[in-house]
Amino acid sequence: MARYAIGDVQGCFDELKQLLTLIRFNSDCDQLWFCGDLVNRGPQSLETLRFIKSLEGNAVTVLGNHDLHLLATAYTHKKPGKKDTLDKLLQATDADELLNWLRYQPMLYHDEDNNITMLHAGIHPHWSIKKARELANEVENLLRSDNHINFYKHMYGDKPLNWNDTLSGWSRYRFITNILTRLRYCDRQGNASLNTKGAPGSQAEHLMPWYEIPERVSQRDTIIFGHWSTLPHAGEKCINNTYATDSGCLWGGKLTAIRIDERPFIYTQLDCPRAQKPSR
Repeated sequence: MARYAIGDVQGCFDELKQLLTLIRFNSDCDQLWFCGDLVNRGPQSLETLRFIKSLEGNAVTVLGNHDLHLLATAYTHKKPGKKDTLDKLLQATDADELLNWLRYQPMLYHDEDNNITMLHAGIHPHWSIKKARELANEVENLLRSDNHINFYKHMYGDKPLNWNDTLSGWSRYRFITNILTRLRYCDRQGNASLNTKGAPGSQAEHLMPWYEIPERVSQRDTIIFGHWSTLPHAGEKCINNTYATDSGCLWGGKLTAIRIDERPFIYTQLDCPRAQKPSR
């Protein structure tokens, strides 16, 4: 069985199908790991979600910030953003089924046998994989509960900026969610800078990519992530045991698949047409 980790699709379904042809994906035996952000901004969110759901046990996915935004938009009747492309999905006859399936997907996935962890954005430098799994599980339980709609109402926001074991309530859930689905940069003390989005070298002097923090507890663990489309090495090389998969398909970059069932990992990339112009 071949196993592939795939970067942010964001509704670029035609490109996903082409990539699967390139890697000769066999749905009878191969497995796809999706690093989150299955939907939004691209033109075919509905088709993407239907396809990945149909794969059943042949697909593993974690939730990204755009997936959570979809849930919030649907369940709280939140007004879509100017660049959102979710209307067709929200109006589909099977929307309820798709949304219910989505909110049961994990925030973090850990393959115990191979010690590989997949999440959408990042991991706090003070968290071990075990700690991150426990915290992710707190949010997962909330998403799968009758209280999930209240979570969406409190999900948005950048604070608190750092972790404390005494954090409670919505502040705790928001922080865990922000780290797992939005983190790019933080300082050596673990203070997150959630709105700093450029490539490494463009950030303020006191900030570092989360995977370069020297004291990061998880630095010996293999971590696969997406979210960061401006990383020049995404889909090309490993840095500090982390593998970045979001190579900017939506913005006219590439869609990446990394074969992870053999070492060294093997990269396959598809050149993509631009579906949307990046924000400035």
